[in-house]
Amino acid sequence: MEATAERLGHVPAAVAKLATSPHLLDGFLTLSAAFGQTTLEPLARETVVMTVAVRNECHVCVAMHTGKLRTLGAGRELIAALRERRPLPDERLEGVRQFTLEVLRTAGAVGDGELRAFLAHGFTPQNALEVVMGIGTYTMSTLANRLVRA
Repeated sequence: MEATAERLGHVPAAVAKLATSPHLLDGFLTLSAAFGQTTLEPLARETVVMTVAVRNECHVCVAMHTGKLRTLGAGRELIAALRERRPLPDERLEGVRQFTLEVLRTAGAVGDGELRAFLAHGFTPQNALEVVMGIGTYTMSTLANRLVRA
């Protein structure tokens, strides 16, 4: 929590509630920091996060990551489309969104055609695994936040 307070200038209520399980909070913060260092560009990472947050109906997560998208310079239409589960105006980011949804839908058993479609947007097999990392990290966060009524 100290690292979060130092980085953000405060401890968000959601983080404080997750601290009920220091192991969960530490795991999430560690994984989140690692996900932030992946080779996916920042808007692609946030596309994964928002896709998971919207799908899992984690309202606090959607609000927090809407702010993050704004700081990254995402336009209103991109943010609205993510929040409303609509196709994204950016074809490459839509490829990330669709791949994320397919990984979730198939529990990772993505078909060859869907993987090729993701790679056709200029992504790599490493990026595909990084999407899985983001899904795992933010599934944990969204489910925990919903459980503690964050």
